Amino acid sequence: MKILVYGAGAIGGYLGAILTSAGEDVTLVARGSQYTALAEHGLILEGPKRGVQAPVKVKVCQPGEEHAPYDLIFVTLKSHQINAAAAHLKTLIAKNGTFVFPQNGIPWWYFDGIDSPYRGTSLKTLDPVGFLAKTFDPAMIIGGTALKPANLIAPGRISLPDAPTDALILGELNHQVSTRLERIAAITSRAGWPGVISTDIRRVKWVKLLSNAVWNNLGAITQSTAREAAEYPGSRVLAVAMAKEVIALAGAVGVILTEDAHVLVDQAAMRASLPTSTLQDVRAGRSLEVDALTNALIEIGTLTGVALPALTTVGACVNLLNQRIIHDRVAIRTIAIA
Repeated sequence: MKILVYGAGAIGGYLGAILTSAGEDVTLVARGSQYTALAEHGLILEGPKRGVQAPVKVKVCQPGEEHAPYDLIFVTLKSHQINAAAAHLKTLIAKNGTFVFPQNGIPWWYFDGIDSPYRGTSLKTLDPVGFLAKTFDPAMIIGGTALKPANLIAPGRISLPDAPTDALILGELNHQVSTRLERIAAITSRAGWPGVISTDIRRVKWVKLLSNAVWNNLGAITQSTAREAAEYPGSRVLAVAMAKEVIALAGAVGVILTEDAHVLVDQAAMRASLPTSTLQDVRAGRSLEVDALTNALIEIGTLTGVALPALTTVGACVNLLNQRIIHDRVAIRTIAIA
C-alpha cells in the first residue's frame, strides 16, 4: 500500500516515522524548516520510555512534489488548514483510495452517513460554502481520533510524553466495520501505534471534545495547562460548567456521554502539566483550531436549541485572541516585505 502523511507536525511526523521504521512505503509532506530538517537529518522521537532515539530517515517532500496516486492518505493537518489543501489532496488519491482524517473536534462530515434528524446538515462554521463536501466523497473518508500526546519541540524533533492512553481510533462514517478499516488499523498497530476500531467514531470525538473544548480554550486565553486551570478555583468552576454544556450538547444530537464533569476536572488536576496543542499554537503565533473545537459546538447549540453560556463566553475570548494572532502575523509579514 502506497501511503502519504500530509502534514508532518507532531502527530503526522510521529506517524510517518513509525510507519517508515515498520517498512511501509510512506511519504511525509512538510514545508519550511520542518521539511529542511526531515530532508537533511531525519526525524528524532524522544520520551521518558524511549530516551532519545537515532533519527529516522524518512521520505519527505514539499506540497506539489508528491508522486501520486496514493492508496491511503492520512491528513494530519489541523482542521482549519484542510480547506486550503482540499483541492490538491483530491488530486493525490488513487481510485478507490482512502483518506483518514484524525483531527480534533467536530468534523464537517459529522451529519453525513448516519440516521439523525439533522442528517445532511452542513455546518457552515466548518464548510462555509460546501467546498469540502463537494471535494471529498464521504465513501472515501475514515474518521479518526488521535490519543497521543506529542509535541514538536524543534524542527525534526518530537517529544512523546508518557500518557495513560495511546491509540489511533478509527471508524467508518456509517459506523460499520469494513475490510479497509481493519487493514488500516492493522498497519498502524504493526508500526507501534495501536489502531482501535470504533463502531461509533462520533462518540469517540465527543469524549475527546470533553477535554479539548474545555482545556484547549481555557489554556489559550490564560496561558495555562489543563492542570493549572483545573487547580485554580475560579477557572475550575468555569471548566465544570463548560464540560456540562458539552455533555448536554452531545446528548442533543444523540450521543449519550456518561462522564461526570466534576470527575473530569479532578482528573485534569492530576495530569502532568503539559501545554495543549492550542496553547502551543498561541505561543508560536499560529492561527488557532477554534472552529472545530468551539465555533462548531456553538453552531450545533443554535441548531438544537441547547444553551451554551460558558462555551459562548470563552469562545468569544478565544476568537478574539485568534483574530489578534492573525492580524499580528499579517502585520509582521507586511513589515518584512516593506
